[in-house]
Amino acid sequence: MSVHFEERSGVIPCKTAWGSWYQTMEEVFIEVNVPLGTSAKEVKCNIGSKQIELHVKGQQIFKGKLLGSTVGDEATWTLEDKKLIRIVLMKTNREAGNCWQSLLEGEYAADPWVQDQMQRKLTLERFQRENPGFDFSRAEISGNFQGGGPDFSSLQK
Repeated sequence: MSVHFEERSGVIPCKTAWGSWYQTMEEVFIEVNVPLGTSAKEVKCNIGSKQIELHVKGQQIFKGKLLGSTVGDEATWTLEDKKLIRIVLMKTNREAGNCWQSLLEGEYAADPWVQDQMQRKLTLERFQRENPGFDFSRAEISGNFQGGGPDFSSLQK
């Protein structure tokens, strides 16, 4: 059984007051810490292709416009162990250059170091997909990786 690239290489989380968020080329993951014993009935999560809103026990956790567009009907949320809400959003643009700088427009931005690490990871994930026989999970990348790295698609194989 093969293990996904992000599971081998780890994640680069952007910490927030309520938990964290991180991304792959295809998805954005949001992890929200909630009081132990929270029930699903106490969670109100509305997800659209460009908007998200989360309330727990009547308190707003976040609400706003997502930085990028997502496939709204493919989004999911789960309550794990009555203490963690995990939201998974499927990005519409699944290119390595589509590295979100923040979760919402104007909110929950990654600091410059975290943003740099996120972009490096997405670039390595792109290289892994383009070269499935190689393991890039522990690779280091330097140089031009902004925007997803260099484009080699015009080169002959």
